[in-house]
Amino acid sequence: MKKNKKRKLDYVVISDVHLGTYGCKAAELLNYLKSIDPKVLILNGDIIDIWQFNKRYFPKSHMNVIKHITGLLSKGTEVYYITGNHDEMLRKFKGFQLGNFKILNKLVLDIDDKKTWVFHGDVFDVTMKHSKWLAKLGGKGYDLLILINTFINWISRLLGYGKLSLSKKIKNSVKSAVKFINHFEETASDIAIDNNYDYVVCGHIHQPEIREIANAKGKTTYLNSGDWIENLTALEYKKKQWTLYEYNKDEIVKNNTVKLSKKELKALKKQDSQNFIFNEFLKEFDIKKPVK
Repeated sequence: MKKNKKRKLDYVVISDVHLGTYGCKAAELLNYLKSIDPKVLILNGDIIDIWQFNKRYFPKSHMNVIKHITGLLSKGTEVYYITGNHDEMLRKFKGFQLGNFKILNKLVLDIDDKKTWVFHGDVFDVTMKHSKWLAKLGGKGYDLLILINTFINWISRLLGYGKLSLSKKIKNSVKSAVKFINHFEETASDIAIDNNYDYVVCGHIHQPEIREIANAKGKTTYLNSGDWIENLTALEYKKKQWTLYEYNKDEIVKNNTVKLSKKELKALKKQDSQNFIFNEFLKEFDIKKPVK
């Protein structure tokens, strides 16, 4: 079978993968990653879900995502790991760098003369600031809900119905109850405008988006990479333009399940001893005045 040519991209942003949880779509993410050749890969938080981490549940498909990313490093791709709330343990390693791999809490880039501010977004979460225990409890409940949702969808398919997303509906209602999503985009954009950022790139709320937001002081482009649990989305930048990638609409990649060759398996095995990539990080940062 003829191998599909990888799409060359300048920047790719993925977030909220939640490796180590039942809801993570690791196989689909690996399919996507194998279909692209990015110059820069930005992992914008909650890649490994340390909150829910259980050594009894970390499937091979989840490990293969990590191995593929280390493989990208060896091929020259720059990889930035920006910390989120579910991988907050890694925040104590802010500033760590090994080759093309860097650990940060926020990132400012100059992309084609446009100032770009990238951070996860959990600093806007009321539950993170005032009731961290409640946020963690919600995370465990959400993971259980994903399991229930998977079972319901299995029954739904047997009966000839489409997929249901209980998790998305319940999550949205909970987030609105704590006023989490209501002003998230506006808050991020207001701070970006105050600091003259042309783009502000977030994750955290599992709501993929690209839109221009303006206030009395100016305007910025707000982008959110979504997640790899429900939406299966990423942000891509090429030819001076950001686009939102949606895995569920990419029939070519969906129907081209990746199988590693013997050569690739051997290379990945060799890299096992170098799994520095997800090793530990810092605490919460103050975003009132972003570091330039």
